[in-house]
Amino acid sequence: MDRSRIDAHIKPLLGKGIIDTLKLGDIEGALADIAVGKTSKARVGSRGGATTGGEGGAARTMSTLHSLLEHAVRLGKITSNPAKGVRRLASTPRDRRLSRAEIEKLGKAMRIAEQDGEHPTGLAAIRCFLMTGLRRMEGLALERAWLHDEEGSIRFPDTKSGAQTRVIGRAAVDLLLAQPQAGSRFFFPADWGEGHFVGIVRVLDRICAMARLVDVTPHTLRHTFASVASDLGFSELTIAALLGHASRGVTQRYIHIDEALRLAADRVADEMADILDGKAAAARPPRRGARQSQEFQETDQRVPQSES
Repeated sequence: MDRSRIDAHIKPLLGKGIIDTLKLGDIEGALADIAVGKTSKARVGSRGGATTGGEGGAARTMSTLHSLLEHAVRLGKITSNPAKGVRRLASTPRDRRLSRAEIEKLGKAMRIAEQDGEHPTGLAAIRCFLMTGLRRMEGLALERAWLHDEEGSIRFPDTKSGAQTRVIGRAAVDLLLAQPQAGSRFFFPADWGEGHFVGIVRVLDRICAMARLVDVTPHTLRHTFASVASDLGFSELTIAALLGHASRGVTQRYIHIDEALRLAADRVADEMADILDGKAAAARPPRRGARQSQEFQETDQRVPQSES
């Protein structure tokens, strides 16, 4: 992703300059250009995606550039980082999540698309993301060796929050184990080569167009998982553990897998599968006291919690 940002945004806008003459104003100008789409390009060929820019792309590109220049300072190539102090663009956080009715529409569209020959790996990945709440690259790059079937968990050697164990529901485990081996170490392998599948955005766009759903991204599926877990009566603490949020001050390599967390993962995965398959009952408010009976006690400090 860093290489893509360098090639798509940094080089076209700043690549012809000399680093010693680079000023903060130049960098903020490039930030603004990326945000308004000056470096946007249509998709070329059958692989890869379009270069879209926008506020999110601009912010991530500036993060990459800042890191590169900071590394140059450490190596003694430059005396100071000209990107230090660059203003961050104010943007509205994306909090889109699918309602139960929208999940049902998505599931119906997926069943129709499967019959029409839609990419089976993409369909399986979408279903997996909804049933586990995995981040996009966590799911797409998920290796078979990381899944512990009997434990019902994935042991990631590295994530946004460091190495950790993520508990997933039995239905999600079964979905992963049902994926064809195809001689790849990944559950969702690429169509050719040794890498993992990357086309989930295009598959998801086609499915959502069929279901008449708008503004849906892979991260929307993660938010939707959390929303369904909340509807079932689980608290923010339990949902944070299921999503793999880092815990402030927690240094252990793996979280303790409590039976309550395992049951919560099973419940959410089963409910999501039922909604997708059109088998779920109408949503009901949780019973009084259900939060305490179904999940961790709030005082259990073994469960991670923090940022989105």
